[in-house]
Amino acid sequence: MSERLQPGDTAPGFTLPDADGTEVSLAAHKGRKVIVYFYPAALTPGCTKQACDFTDNLELLAQAGYDVIGVSPDKPEKLAKFREKEDLKVTLVGDPSKEVLTAYGAFGEKKLYGKTVTGVIRSTVVVDEEGKVEHAFYNVKATGHVAKIIKDLGI
Repeated sequence: MSERLQPGDTAPGFTLPDADGTEVSLAAHKGRKVIVYFYPAALTPGCTKQACDFTDNLELLAQAGYDVIGVSPDKPEKLAKFREKEDLKVTLVGDPSKEVLTAYGAFGEKKLYGKTVTGVIRSTVVVDEEGKVEHAFYNVKATGHVAKIIKDLGI
């Protein structure tokens, strides 16, 4: 089981390919706050709802100084299909090796329909301008989570 991050921890750095295969790194966002959210799979109902919620609120979050990056174990080709099909504006990156998911405590054992399975733990980590964890939310719900983040961040 990977360790969960706590406020004040240094957010693990990463560079991952986006839906176009372009490298996206956390370091490139230094000086801005970043909401990094982890979801199990593109093109699934819950993950679609969550990605659409982030897209719908992207302008509000950007005005408040937040960038948003969605991370899943999907390959760039699947992320591109997801982006096109749902008209997503949020930056989606793929972590097929699950190294970044694990570093953020977003991969490990979880309960799914009463069974213990190993997989992506739906999570959101808010990183401040200096690269430190400001908030870490684990086992979040796909529906209503973006509204809760906006409320928790006082936006």
